[in-house]
Amino acid sequence: MSLDFKQKISRTITIEGVDQRMLFGQNDVFLRLLETHFDCSLVARGEKIIVEGTLAEVQKVLRLIGDLITRLKQGDVLSEQYLNYAIGMVQENGQGPAGEISTETLLTGMLKKQIKPKTVGQTKYVDAIDKNDIVFAIGPAGTGKTYLAVAVAVAELKAKRVSRIVFTRPAVEAGEQLGFLPGDVKAKVDPYLRPIYDSLYDMMQPEKIKKLIEHGIIEIAPLAFMRGRTLNEAFVVLDEAQNTTGPQMKMFLTRLGEKSRAVITGDITQIDLDRNRESGLIKVQKILKGIKGIAFVKLTSRDVIRHRLVQGIINAYEKHDRKGRKG
Repeated sequence: MSLDFKQKISRTITIEGVDQRMLFGQNDVFLRLLETHFDCSLVARGEKIIVEGTLAEVQKVLRLIGDLITRLKQGDVLSEQYLNYAIGMVQENGQGPAGEISTETLLTGMLKKQIKPKTVGQTKYVDAIDKNDIVFAIGPAGTGKTYLAVAVAVAELKAKRVSRIVFTRPAVEAGEQLGFLPGDVKAKVDPYLRPIYDSLYDMMQPEKIKKLIEHGIIEIAPLAFMRGRTLNEAFVVLDEAQNTTGPQMKMFLTRLGEKSRAVITGDITQIDLDRNRESGLIKVQKILKGIKGIAFVKLTSRDVIRHRLVQGIINAYEKHDRKGRKG
């Protein structure tokens, strides 16, 4: 007998092994959120949830609730951000993401904050860094490209697997040139490197960062300062790599010395170079594809971990750009 997926049914699930208040959300807000995304009604009664709706929708909701329970058992705290991510995954491929997201903490930051991947894409990114000497992370803003690279770099330094960290990025944004900015070199480049400082301050005490910078163990400098150097036993992060030219990218990659590793991050939808100059991040994907020890990881709007509206903004712009190309 074939199943009628449009038939209305009712299923009851008993919540075991987790605090149902954390699963349901304050005033059952998470259950209400599920109702807005699925053609179902959800009623919480003690340790039970009654799900009513079409067979197809009920099955999705039950899988999603199972995913949320798994996430709670992994020791995570459910948030609206994660719930929206899990909803998207279930609607897209029928399964929640909890089983594919790493539970391993990369680093314990300030205020005992545990820093670890929050999406499947981020897990693949961190795995790639662990298994390769050079990793390119390409994706939109808010996907954790820079933040996770900084976290891994700090963790590697603390574990004494590298002797120093080098953070760099091209000082080209919105056509602004360093020579037109006031102050000495540090004053000129710091605005470009602020995202790296912000990530570091989330992971280490400011006094500790200052001391490590003074001793050259942490270096934060514009890409132009890398020319002619050889970086040994270093974890090197090149941020905003979409704004490198082809020669600049080659120059950076050939700086790596013995026992060094590199992570290169960028968003190819946010290129600030002149139109007649090809981004080194786009070009390098064609040149280095397939080389063992080098990995390319693509992150998407699904991996956005900023404000809930950021994912919608990115999707809207991508849709607009696609219409523009077709038109």
